[in-house]
Amino acid sequence: MAKKTGKKKKELQAEKRELAMIEGILEGSPDGIGVVVVRLDCGCRKMAAVTADGEPASKVIMYRDMAESICDLCKDDNGDFMRVTESFIHWVEPAPTEEQKEIIQVKVLGASPN
Repeated sequence: MAKKTGKKKKELQAEKRELAMIEGILEGSPDGIGVVVVRLDCGCRKMAAVTADGEPASKVIMYRDMAESICDLCKDDNGDFMRVTESFIHWVEPAPTEEQKEIIQVKVLGASPN
């Protein structure tokens, strides 16, 4: 099996268990071209659809896999950004151009060091 080369950084992808939630968010967000996925150190997730101009296309959904509700810490601080371990956008096909993706990612997630 050949390795892919030429990529600057590892691209994060939605986990299988996140895909159902992503599909549900997109179903209720006709203007959504992707879903922002924010993973927290406690295991909770925050997700929201985003439009082509980087604006919200849905409410922010917080959940925790295999649990009835989010953790007590998230209930207290609403998933504080200091506890974010990973964040990315899961794009709908056909995905925007790489240039458009970069513009939207910076607007939504902020700049990140390389």
